[in-house]
Amino acid sequence: MKRFAVVILASVSTLALAQKPAVYPAHGQSQQQQMSDDGACYSWAKQSTGIDPAVVAQTPPPPSGPTGARVRGAARGAAAGAIVGDVSNNDAGHGAAVGATAGALAGGVRSRQQHAAQAQTAQANQQSAMSTYWRSYGACMQGKGYTVQ
Repeated sequence: MKRFAVVILASVSTLALAQKPAVYPAHGQSQQQQMSDDGACYSWAKQSTGIDPAVVAQTPPPPSGPTGARVRGAARGAAAGAIVGDVSNNDAGHGAAVGATAGALAGGVRSRQQHAAQAQTAQANQQSAMSTYWRSYGACMQGKGYTVQ
């Protein structure tokens, strides 16, 4: 699961930088002037939105450690299995063992689903922040006489 989160982070980092709009001088600005305006608009967009693309791109993924879902699932499964085992063939121990195994498996599935949902939410939040930042940056560059696409 940890590897999955690292892959998502890498793709989010790439997406954060890939969203930068293309900027073309519309009034014959030199490359040096464009670099100066780019730096000024980067700073302005960062200040006006409160979003720093370098920080957003390096935001760590949500923790992917154990959530306790397997243990809780095993406990619930063991309790249910003990009752079923006791009622069906007077073997509560065997029923508890079977129930604990099934519960642990179900808890693991729940845990993976929670981690995937957290990773998707983190990616959506990063994409939203970067979209806001690049719109602000683009507006600044347009204001300085560039065509922004």
